[in-house]
Amino acid sequence: ARILAYVNISFAGIFGFSNTVSVGECGDLRLCEPRETVACAEEHREVVVGVKVRAGKHASENSGIAPVDLAVEAADFIGLPLMAHIDEPPPGRSEVLPRLRRGDVLTHCFRPFPNAPVFASGAVRPDMHLARERGVIFDIGHGMGSFDFSVARKMLAAGLSPDVISSDVHLYSVDGPAFDILVCMSKMMALGMPLVDVIAAATEAPARAISRPDLGAVSVGGIADLAILTERTGPVSFFDSQGAELVAERRLVSHGIVMGGKWWANEAAASTDDLARYLPAKGETHVQISARHFGCTC
Repeated sequence: ARILAYVNISFAGIFGFSNTVSVGECGDLRLCEPRETVACAEEHREVVVGVKVRAGKHASENSGIAPVDLAVEAADFIGLPLMAHIDEPPPGRSEVLPRLRRGDVLTHCFRPFPNAPVFASGAVRPDMHLARERGVIFDIGHGMGSFDFSVARKMLAAGLSPDVISSDVHLYSVDGPAFDILVCMSKMMALGMPLVDVIAAATEAPARAISRPDLGAVSVGGIADLAILTERTGPVSFFDSQGAELVAERRLVSHGIVMGGKWWANEAAASTDDLARYLPAKGETHVQISARHFGCTC
């Protein structure tokens, strides 16, 4: 299978998400049924790599931490890792992190205040250090509102680089601020993460996280999935989810891929060069970006 999935603990999955409607899928605990989650994962073992839960004021509403506990129970029963999304409290980060086990994934690990992984002073919260020591996997999950340059700098300074770089591209992030995986990788390079680590965090590391070491690596007899990239130099401005600007001198550009041994030229290679026409104005927030592109004010 080429497209792999985490099964949402909520029976409905993410729904009611548009420029006018936002409904938390875990707001009604009747939708969070571990037996249904396990049954779905068992039925689709060839594509299911874990259990997903979204916790926070927007995703779990008044259900608090309960959806996380139900998701952990389901993941533990079926022997799969959990991916946990955290948005604004409640529940707080200090409630969610201790529940994550070795091999579980904390996505949006560089999210802004509130529920940021750092104090206002810049110090990293102790529960983040404990989670890393316990073997919890830190994933960027950039998305629309979950990546903050200042938070990332503080985490990197504390030695807490992301294990996985992911874009979380969806309707409200594909035209900014996330754009695509190469933009997210280029942002981490601009923040000082070495290129070799950036590449590993977007290939080998996510493959390990889903127990698919046959993916994301180059080996004799292995699957021939390759990306042909160029490190292009020249000033380019990147923006985080808060609208903060970061001027970089290099970025990654794709020239094509080999997928399953077949070459696919990138006829849209110019899209990265045309990035400037999609970039937000200086100081523009992700809410304003969404409003400009989609009329979204959520």
